[in-house]
Amino acid sequence: MGRSRRTIPEELLLLALDPTTGTTAQPQSLDLGLAGAQLVELALAGRIAPDGDRIAVVMPRPTGDPTLDSALELLRRRGSPVRAVHWIGGPRLGLRQTYLSHLERCGMVHAVAGQMCGVLPTTRYQATDTAISREIRARLDSAIRTGVPPDPRTAALAALAHAVGLGKHLYPGNEGRSSRSRLRDLIRHDPMGGLVAHAVMDVQNGVAAQPRRERAAAPAARATASGVPLQPRRGAPMARAGAAH
Repeated sequence: MGRSRRTIPEELLLLALDPTTGTTAQPQSLDLGLAGAQLVELALAGRIAPDGDRIAVVMPRPTGDPTLDSALELLRRRGSPVRAVHWIGGPRLGLRQTYLSHLERCGMVHAVAGQMCGVLPTTRYQATDTAISREIRARLDSAIRTGVPPDPRTAALAALAHAVGLGKHLYPGNEGRSSRSRLRDLIRHDPMGGLVAHAVMDVQNGVAAQPRRERAAAPAARATASGVPLQPRRGAPMARAGAAH
């Protein structure tokens, strides 16, 4: 895989970066989204494929992207297809920081050292070229505004942005309500992106931890062939980020 094209994990992280504060929106769920974005990128590269609600390695050849290849190797070592919800909710410490450091090496962001309360050291990340972030955002805006089915990469990015809760960051307030709704609806345009996005929401709602019989009755398991997106249940317990990463 050449480096002329940004990967979906990179684009998801750039979407989440606040240009003013240099912090990432939705940091807890974003970690889950990055793990899911790796699956989508590997599927687009022909390395993995969905097998029901599981993920199977179909071509173990490396992509040339070290971060993706690490995930591919972990999947290969499993030896059998793994449920998407278990992969996304599994322990994978520091994935967000790994991608921030990767973007810094690629020159897409730069680190800004600071302090919290004048004592604790902190690091913020500012986009080096804001035109890149604007281009990514423009693709989502175009898909939302025109209603034309987006390309698979944009559809998957939209699905993941919705799943991790970036809708309220990208389209805030009452005036952004219709855009958030249309962002959610884009989930139906990419089967792999939809599978992964539902898995991300299931992990946040604690579905992955439920006994098998309860999971079989969960709404996510009853998703229809029409691809209509399911919404996180109100009042459902949120998975703690520390338990997933």
